[in-house]
Amino acid sequence: MLTEIRAEIDRLDREIVALIGRREELVRRAGRLKADADAVRAPDRVEQVIGKVRALAGESGADADVVEATYRAMIAAFIDLELRVRPEE
Repeated sequence: MLTEIRAEIDRLDREIVALIGRREELVRRAGRLKADADAVRAPDRVEQVIGKVRALAGESGADADVVEATYRAMIAAFIDLELRVRPEE
């Protein structure tokens, strides 16, 4: 039983990493298209995403606090990435 659970966790980790890679690709594309770096840092932008994922957590039965903590860390990394990407001219 424990072996199956760990195998499923490993499968989910691969899926999560693939999704993060896809999100990274989209963030880089958005970063190249951004016109205003201040908008990337806007405090309400993060709170909008957090509100959205907390609602999604509720719909899926996930712990909203765990989802929020995970997303806050992920969003911080993606904001840093997006700010490093040079806009297209």
